[in-house]
Amino acid sequence: MKFGVKSLIGSVILGVIVASSVVVLAQEPSFQVVYPPPKHQTSADRIFFLGTAPTSGQVFINGKAIKRSQSGHFAPSLPLQLGENTFRINYQNQAIQIQVTRLSTQPEIPQGLAFAKDSLTPAVDIARLGGELVCFSAIATPKASVSVKLGNQTIPLSPQPQQAQLPGNLAALTGRNQPSVNNGASKYEGCTTALADHTTAGAVISDNTKEIDLGKPQFQLTLNGKIISQEGTGKITILSRAKLPVVEVTADAGVARTGPSTDYSRLTPLPKGTRAAVTAREGEWLRLDYGSWINTKETTMIPGAIPPHSIIRSVGYRPLPNMTEMVFPLQVPVPVSVQQSNQTFTLNLYNTTAQTDIIRLDDNPLISRLDWQQIKPEQVQYTFNLKKNQQWGYKLRYEGTSLVLSLRHAPILSSKQKPLSGIKILLDPGHGGKESGASGPNGYLEKDVNLKVSKLVRDELLKRGATVVMTREDDKEVSLPQRQAIIDKEQPAISISIHYNSLPDDGDAENTKGVAAFWYHPQAHNLAIFMQNYLVKHRKRPSYGVFWDNLALTRPASAPSILLELGFMSNPDEFEWVTDEKEQKKLARAIAQGIVEWFSSPIF
Repeated sequence: MKFGVKSLIGSVILGVIVASSVVVLAQEPSFQVVYPPPKHQTSADRIFFLGTAPTSGQVFINGKAIKRSQSGHFAPSLPLQLGENTFRINYQNQAIQIQVTRLSTQPEIPQGLAFAKDSLTPAVDIARLGGELVCFSAIATPKASVSVKLGNQTIPLSPQPQQAQLPGNLAALTGRNQPSVNNGASKYEGCTTALADHTTAGAVISDNTKEIDLGKPQFQLTLNGKIISQEGTGKITILSRAKLPVVEVTADAGVARTGPSTDYSRLTPLPKGTRAAVTAREGEWLRLDYGSWINTKETTMIPGAIPPHSIIRSVGYRPLPNMTEMVFPLQVPVPVSVQQSNQTFTLNLYNTTAQTDIIRLDDNPLISRLDWQQIKPEQVQYTFNLKKNQQWGYKLRYEGTSLVLSLRHAPILSSKQKPLSGIKILLDPGHGGKESGASGPNGYLEKDVNLKVSKLVRDELLKRGATVVMTREDDKEVSLPQRQAIIDKEQPAISISIHYNSLPDDGDAENTKGVAAFWYHPQAHNLAIFMQNYLVKHRKRPSYGVFWDNLALTRPASAPSILLELGFMSNPDEFEWVTDEKEQKKLARAIAQGIVEWFSSPIF
């Protein structure tokens, strides 16, 4: 798979290599380097070179002979110095020159009387409740005096001890996820509460009836008797607790996060129609009253609305042929969250107070008992005790102001002659069209092998009686939201996304190989573990590991959804196995048979 930047939200991020065109596999490949591209930039401390050349002769990088596979492929990793690095790759009388620039992850230390560029925070407009901390920071020359003036208050900023620099999430894929020492510039920080008993522009801050605009902070730096001032880029506003703004979620599944950017972790999506009061703003992000953050683009403001609160009395029950629906009548649509464990499904309703005396729940194929409790004054918790460990998917939606929870029943195996009769399985061949995914040493693209192997798996599943749905059957681009929508519409028993792997720049491509499985919701964990173990055992492949990962194709909650990485495009030796047609057929049979044996396991 192709590694993406954070702006490609939910995209599958297991590879970095992009090739400009499909190169047909040949007995004797031409000399080429498919990664890194010319003038590549990275913050990694090393880079791998992926390419191929005819098997006769040697390949040299900066004069040093490198290791190659039997077919002539190579992927050595070489260290990078900060700044420009020039590499010359030679094969016989041919040469390729590639320049890689290593970017520093440390802020630039300012020289003399100056703040570091873009170091003043808050960098965007923010709003906080009265009494909350408002914090400021700046990077400046050591041994300086730094302060912030806001309204008529001056807040001193003190030099802070160095903090460890955390690696990115992708470091978990390379095993290089240890914090590093930050030896950069001096960081100055300071905080104040919401400026109670102070005034700005004639407004009394302790006034709790309206928002108060405090304007932008003025940062002051003093060094060796010289002083400079610089206005911050973010405006500060104090919210009125008596008149908090109220928003409604307009997206089908509003993305709730632990903080105000896409860098923060996802929480349970908020169903369309959910209402909540806003208790903080940061740029285009809103903090909702139950604690999560959501982007303003997924909400609309409701003028004049008071902070939503509901009581709940009865809980409804709808037995359907393939699922059970529980209906929670509410006065307003409130925020929700879900937790799953082996034999429980827990639903939390926020800004809600129970007046519940009666709940109907007949003997049910899925649920053994429903318990509830008011765990906080504003939070009611419903716990569904289940009859089996395996869960099969759920959906949350609002019908008017009533929250509807749909819990899917286990699929029914209808025939012993064909073990998967009655079972619908969704296969998602990763990438397609312009989204090429990772590349092999000779430019062969991941999107093509994904589709080829997915079709082989489909054929094997059909032989075993399954109904198979494919998200694509040719080389076309299907967006991640479209793939998710297909899963939600088709409601398969399971969903499997088929991919082949690659590594971030600092990965050891030459020595990293194996099969990996990825899951997100607990209902998919058992399937991921089982398929990983089965393929490692029955195809005698190395195990790259099992990962909990926030990927677009593991996020659908309507069915157990996993993503399989079946081998490394970036490993010269494993790439030969990946593209071997006989091995592809054996792998497809193993995947299909592994699914058969999973459905035959005691989870039913």
